[in-house]
Amino acid sequence: MRKNFGPKPYLYPQPVLIIGTYDEDGNPDAMNAAWGGISEANQISICLSAGHKTVRNLLKSGAFTVSVADAGHVKECDWFGIASGNTVPDKIARAGFHVSRSEFVNAPLFEELPMALDCKVIDYNPDTCILRGEIVNVNADESVLTGGKIDPAKLRPITFDPVNNAYIVLGEKVGNAFHDGAALK
Repeated sequence: MRKNFGPKPYLYPQPVLIIGTYDEDGNPDAMNAAWGGISEANQISICLSAGHKTVRNLLKSGAFTVSVADAGHVKECDWFGIASGNTVPDKIARAGFHVSRSEFVNAPLFEELPMALDCKVIDYNPDTCILRGEIVNVNADESVLTGGKIDPAKLRPITFDPVNNAYIVLGEKVGNAFHDGAALK
């Protein structure tokens, strides 16, 4: 028997995304967003309400980065969702994070988070809160690579568990995409 929960934002996994922008004075900002994902081969869509400093920043600059939150930085990444850039201008420094500038867009990379997407703003709809970005580059620190490819076991990305308000680390391989299902032909 199944239990019905009604309409809720329950879906697994929900990647924990750290959105990076610069404000008009060149100060970096970071926010935690859990409602987002790949929506086209070179696009990401993220639900961000208009009141965030990050949204104002990316609409002015036309650029942002999306870093993958990892198990080694749960506390800091959660902080980026608790502290508002509107009221805590030094939240990146308080997290102990270091910033470098993306080579591809006018947005910050967070050195502590080893994987990021460099994005240009395609559009933002304030009614639906949907931001769409063009992915112009994906970068990863060599520490999370195996054989030149991103290794999820080394990256240790986290997912948001909306039912239990928890973060869960991803990483166990359970099959081979575009292969295992062929056994059913």
